Amino acid sequence: MTSIDIVRADELLTTTRSVRKRLDLTRDVPQQLILDCIDIALQAPTGSNRQGWSFIVVTDKEIRAELARLYKEALLIYASMPGAPQYAPTDPRAQAAPRVVDSAWFLAENLQNVPVHVIPCVEGRVEEAGVVAQASTYGSILPAAWSFMLAARARGLGSAWTTLHLMYEKETAELLNIPDSITQTALLPVAYYTGETFKPASRLPATDVTFSNQWGNPV
Repeated sequence: MTSIDIVRADELLTTTRSVRKRLDLTRDVPQQLILDCIDIALQAPTGSNRQGWSFIVVTDKEIRAELARLYKEALLIYASMPGAPQYAPTDPRAQAAPRVVDSAWFLAENLQNVPVHVIPCVEGRVEEAGVVAQASTYGSILPAAWSFMLAARARGLGSAWTTLHLMYEKETAELLNIPDSITQTALLPVAYYTGETFKPASRLPATDVTFSNQWGNPV
């Protein structure tokens, strides 16, 4: 029998939220706590066991301010793009959309004040590569990044998965001295969170997004 507490594990997996408004901007985060989370992240699977991952932990105030400036500029561009997703009024995604937009702007206005920015990176570039190489490369860092977020949640830290700064990937690489051979995959603002805990989000049921044997066949 498994020795893992399924109830506690399910609670961790279903309540690790993208935290923006509830990030505590007044409290420092110990560097060792971030390193503990990265140690957990490095247990994630990686393609061909290459382990070509790296994490840049940004705490410098001026660098955080510049990252925040790039992020906000990217959000302004993103917000002006056409083609916003359309959901049925009863779809939980439609009901959550205004809150998501509001919290995204809050983060853009306050990102420079978040005490830690973590940027997961991976060796290699896949812009011109095929789908297999792309899947393998990103599949070798995204599980680790998500494990980092889970480990942070278990230790009382909140985080949010953001990628908008990648509109300015070259500028960010210059700012952080990242080699051309390295791909940035996200920017995770990390801080203690306010309040007691989080609850599971409203999601579509598994039967709405799961097919049996062939696309379109209901389970």
